[in-house]
Amino acid sequence: MSDTFWLWSARAGGAAAGSAISLAYLLPHSRREAAVRLGIGVASGLVFGGTVGLKIAAELGIAEKLGPYELVLMGSAAASLCAWWTLGLLVRFFRAKGAISKETGDE
Repeated sequence: MSDTFWLWSARAGGAAAGSAISLAYLLPHSRREAAVRLGIGVASGLVFGGTVGLKIAAELGIAEKLGPYELVLMGSAAASLCAWWTLGLLVRFFRAKGAISKETGDE
């Protein structure tokens, strides 16, 4: 299999792992919220995984010690985790302000 396949596999795995790890820390209130946050987390991990991985590695000074697969996996997980948290916190903020109903109809 080609390097492109393995890079995309690492990117997808990191994005899924970031969203899965996030479940343990900031639980969604409904299935709908979970699906939306999972979709956003995976999409942002796929889109921003490489860039985030390079930035983290550069900030930590370990860029030359990691291969492309580790960079993409790390970046995808971090981007997914950040998107999940951001969306979850925004939902809770708007719920507290009354802009979003606590009843979603899918529970």
